[in-house]
Amino acid sequence: MYELVQVSENCYYINCPAKIGVYVADKDHVYLVDSGNDKDAGRKVMQILKKNDWHLSAILDTHSNADHIGGNKYLQGQTGCKVYSSGIEAAFTKYPVLEPSFLYGGYPCKDLRHKFLMAPESDVTDFSDESFPKEIEMIPLPGHFFDMVGFRMPDNVVFLADCISSRETLDKYGVSFIYDVGAYLKTLDLVEKMEAAMFVPAHAAASADVKELVCYNRDKVHEVADRILSICGEPVCFEHILQEVFKGYGLAMNFEQYVLVGSTVRSYLSWLKDTGKMAAMFQDSMLLWQRT
Repeated sequence: MYELVQVSENCYYINCPAKIGVYVADKDHVYLVDSGNDKDAGRKVMQILKKNDWHLSAILDTHSNADHIGGNKYLQGQTGCKVYSSGIEAAFTKYPVLEPSFLYGGYPCKDLRHKFLMAPESDVTDFSDESFPKEIEMIPLPGHFFDMVGFRMPDNVVFLADCISSRETLDKYGVSFIYDVGAYLKTLDLVEKMEAAMFVPAHAAASADVKELVCYNRDKVHEVADRILSICGEPVCFEHILQEVFKGYGLAMNFEQYVLVGSTVRSYLSWLKDTGKMAAMFQDSMLLWQRT
């Protein structure tokens, strides 16, 4: 874990739970793509930087999930580097209690205010700032989270963040986190058509060809949607739908899984309703869902 893997002349990734990208413009200008899940990850990144005599110029945040920005504050404190983000993702990065609050739908209890869902706050510079490296292309990849982005480096390596997961991850957990199902499917269509010397997803193996894996991720989305539709033959409440999803995929419920899978199931319900496959009704002071 935390091995430095070279994928091109100037690009590397640090192998950890959410891969950290590294672009070395030169020894004095090194850019990270994300920073890992916590302060310890930041320390390990610093060790790699020092070992290679690299100076960290900036961290390019793909999105604001805690496992991607948890090392920001430590690295920023150690090096004075900039952290680039924008929009809603920048707001979540500056005010990290927004993530567990959004997932829970209210003020999060202590069980949700931990490093896996709430990173330390960090100062943010917008992608539009003149200091952002002009040779790096930012690629909008919405769906998994609000304004998630990827990055294409000058030597044609593309860091894909969380828009595709490995087969093993999908098969193990069944339901991967998605904020906007419709946007996510459009992002998969975009990535399927992309060409690059190498793709580096955060949660799958680096590869020059990700088309097959994109298709597998898309199939899993439709599988989850079909499962939810099958549960809603009669009018049912959200909690019953969630219970059946957990049972169907053999998932163990705790606070973290309740909010992550629960938020995702709500997103599926919104998408299914907006596409005419699901109806919502209020009966006896309860919101019920039924397939059309």
